[in-house]
Amino acid sequence: MKISGKTRITGIFGYPVEHTLSPLMHNAAFSHLGLDLCYLPFCVHPDSLGSAVESIRALGLAGVNVTIPHKENVLMFLDETDPEAASIGAVNTIVNSNGRLSGHNTDGRGFMRSLEDEGITVSGRRVLIIGAGGSAKAIGYHLAKEAGGLFIFNRNAERAEMLAGHLSGRNKVETVSSLESIRDYDIVINSTPLGLRPDDPPPFDSDMLRPEQVVCDLIYSETALIAKARTRGCRTVSGLGMLLWQGVLAFRLWTGIEPPAEIMRTALLSAKKQ
Repeated sequence: MKISGKTRITGIFGYPVEHTLSPLMHNAAFSHLGLDLCYLPFCVHPDSLGSAVESIRALGLAGVNVTIPHKENVLMFLDETDPEAASIGAVNTIVNSNGRLSGHNTDGRGFMRSLEDEGITVSGRRVLIIGAGGSAKAIGYHLAKEAGGLFIFNRNAERAEMLAGHLSGRNKVETVSSLESIRDYDIVINSTPLGLRPDDPPPFDSDMLRPEQVVCDLIYSETALIAKARTRGCRTVSGLGMLLWQGVLAFRLWTGIEPPAEIMRTALLSAKKQ
């Protein structure tokens, strides 16, 4: 990659952010297309989020991705949000158009495309989302339209109720008070940060899983949940596919160019093998 006086910067705001594979994916795509762009990780403490967003304007960044824990709080610092992001109440992509910052959400569409890649359909199936943060909002926005039944569990029951109420306009969404009935769901999705650290336990007792269930983890590394679900005979989907397709959509927003999805996929798979 050659950095010049004309190079524009994209990146990702998160806390923590050291684990991210997004720079590998996007920089591989920029290089493949010969674009004078680069992608950098920015570790942004929650107390500094407003200043970090303002720096997008001040430094002329083309845009950034937004990840945990900023996807919801970042909305207050933007000039506008597109209808999908506004309805979701969370943003994972910011575009800088001549100093005007617009928020978008590509997570939900990225997740649905990752299921499609695996030949998994949600129509008529009972789907459980564990967690009620920005990622849960994004995938719930789409799942509420298509699933046979959508259920939300969160340790903070009030947050689960708020999310269920927010999504209920699209279809009936229910909350559950415990994970003891995990076997009753066709698709189980972990949208919490549990699994980011190697010593994190699974979000529930994975011995309760039954074969043929689909278990998804939005974390794209090999988590304890995914590993144990595989041994239980479940179909497993890591967050790597969602990472790819949300990135493809973000790339298109920043550049207006059709992204080289297979180049981006290859970069992610190469990094995962290391």
